[in-house]
Amino acid sequence: MKLIRSMAFALMALCGSAAAAAYPEKPIKVVVPFPAGQTTDILSRAVADELTKVLDQPIIVDNKGGAGGIIGVEAAKRTAPDGYTVLIASSGPLAINPSLYPNIPYDTLQDFEPVAMIIDVPQFLVTRSDFPAKTLPELIEYVKSRPGELNYASGGVGLTNHLTMEMLKNRTGMDVRHIPYRGATAALTGLIGGDTEMMFESGPAIMPHVEAGRLRVLAVGSRKGSPVFPEVKSVHELGVEGFDAATWMAVMVPKGTPKDVIDTLNAAINKVLALPSLQEHFARLTATAHIATPEETRQFLEKELALWKDTIVKGNIRAE
Repeated sequence: MKLIRSMAFALMALCGSAAAAAYPEKPIKVVVPFPAGQTTDILSRAVADELTKVLDQPIIVDNKGGAGGIIGVEAAKRTAPDGYTVLIASSGPLAINPSLYPNIPYDTLQDFEPVAMIIDVPQFLVTRSDFPAKTLPELIEYVKSRPGELNYASGGVGLTNHLTMEMLKNRTGMDVRHIPYRGATAALTGLIGGDTEMMFESGPAIMPHVEAGRLRVLAVGSRKGSPVFPEVKSVHELGVEGFDAATWMAVMVPKGTPKDVIDTLNAAINKVLALPSLQEHFARLTATAHIATPEETRQFLEKELALWKDTIVKGNIRAE
């Protein structure tokens, strides 16, 4: 009897291992909390196409835009924790919204398990080419000599480029007014037209204006700089100690997803991120691959949540 019971247990364990090893056995849905065509969607689809080959299953992108990403993230939260629904989201929904909105319907690290990072996209501090300050130290000095007289643009309240400038204000003591626009295109038009004096923005949006001589890049928000403008130093290197701000994308699954499933997804995603073809695609959008383990992803998210909460609280920023 004992022998039969032992054999039964061994068979059950073997079947369980076989079932776990079979993941994925069906298509995987990737929830992107933004409309089709936006940067997060474009990059998510590029990753999904390659994951289809690695995991040998269709990866279906499901766009659930609205409310700054909140609708899509909440929808992903409510799915079964089985690895067949994956969330790919950016810094806004995952690290900024929890402090920006008072009654957000999800908690990034309580309702989700981190799986992997995907990319980092640095923000660049730009001014018009005819602006008197030609360097970051000169800009800080120029603004401080004219408290409350100058303006900076952003694509809207609570966006990364808004909060990155607020962080710079906090760290340097600059007094410069915020002029929010409806999107990066309108904000850059205002800057070039002389309605504002400066702004942080990502590479794809500023590149045509820099190449045309309309804008000058003074610094990179990301501490590690950017290969897009290798001659431009980071804000940290230029004297604002510890400054580090960038947009990024991460992969999450609902809380309770089995660890072996998370590990399988992480290995597949990191394999895809190492592909030269995908890295070249990222580079065209001034992004760089960010390879990380699930635990490294969790640590990164913890740091980012604290960073943006501090900026939002100190700036007394409220969502519109």
